[in-house]
Amino acid sequence: MSWTDERVEILKQMWAEGKSASVIAKELGGVTRNAVIGKVHRLGLSNRTAAPAAAAKTTPEPEAVKPPPPREPEAKKPEPAPQAAAAPKPVEKPANLPIPPRKPIITAGQPLPPQPSANEISAEALANLAEVEKRARKLTLMQLTERTCKWPIGDPATEEFWFCGLPCQPGKPYCEAHTAVAFQPMSSRRDRRSASR
Repeated sequence: MSWTDERVEILKQMWAEGKSASVIAKELGGVTRNAVIGKVHRLGLSNRTAAPAAAAKTTPEPEAVKPPPPREPEAKKPEPAPQAAAAPKPVEKPANLPIPPRKPIITAGQPLPPQPSANEISAEALANLAEVEKRARKLTLMQLTERTCKWPIGDPATEEFWFCGLPCQPGKPYCEAHTAVAFQPMSSRRDRRSASR
C-alpha cells in the first residue's frame, strides 16, 4: 500500500476530526494502526487541536477543597502515678566454663612462630624434611589444591615463601613427611621433651 495524495488527505481530515488511528486504518483499508500513527508523525499532525477541547469538556471540574474543621483542644490525660521501680531481675550467668586460649594472629612481616625444635621431631622425620624440600613443587597459595601438600616453607613476608605441593596423604592436608612432623602422638613428644631435660 502506498500513501497517495487522496489517502493522505483522508488521513488529515479524519485526524483533525479526532478519529482514532484504528478507525482511520479501517476506513483507509490495507494499512495498520501503527502505519497510520507513523504517517501522522511524519506529517507533523501529532498534536490534535480538537482533542484537548473535547477532553476539557469531559473532564469534571475539581471540587473546591474544604479546609478541615478546627480541632478542639484535647483534654490533658492525668499522668499515671509513678510506680515503685521494680528490682531488676538478676542476669543468669552461664556456668564458668574454661575458654580455650586463641592462637595469636600473625600478620605479614612478623616472624613465624617457632617451628618444632629438633628434640620435638623424630630423627627419622627430621632427616626426611631436607629431602622433601629438595623434591617440593614450591607452589604459591593460588596453586594449591585439595590434593597438594599445604606445608608452608619460609617467611610469608618474603618472596622466598612457598608451599610444599607434593601429593598429600588421604584425609590429611600434608604429604607423608610433613604429616609425620605435624601429627605426632602426645606420648612420643612428651618422652622426647623429658629426655632433653
